Amino acid sequence: MKLSKNISFKEATRSQTAIRRGIDNSPSLEQLQAMQNVAEKVFQPVREYYGKPIRINSFLRVEELNLAIGGSKTSQHVKGEAIDIDTESDNEKLFNYIKDNLDFDQLINEYNYSWVHVSFKLHGENRKQVLKAIKHEGKTIYQNG
Repeated sequence: MKLSKNISFKEATRSQTAIRRGIDNSPSLEQLQAMQNVAEKVFQPVREYYGKPIRINSFLRVEELNLAIGGSKTSQHVKGEAIDIDTESDNEKLFNYIKDNLDFDQLINEYNYSWVHVSFKLHGENRKQVLKAIKHEGKTIYQNG
């Protein structure tokens, strides 16, 4: 099964932590619908623009998995509404393309473009919130960005 032309269900639900801990990272129907929405509205347009494979670092995280990795209690990954993507060399380019051309809820430059987090709501209005994550005194803080 594919969520879009370039995202398989397997890569969207795969997690090394889930595998190691025996966590079932299978989506509910609503999570699956949200994932398809993100894949179609955000990932696929970015992939078409970039023209090369883009690694998915994290997509769906069921609550148990999100807790296991220390994710935010309000993480949109739990709803299937967020994806973390990485090209290893062109993350700033992807970030700027998304910011300038696509609708999104949150767009986060994670630690000087180490990867890009982007979310898209299944229901409701997208905020177009642009942030950057940095470490400050050992903690992650988010700034307007």
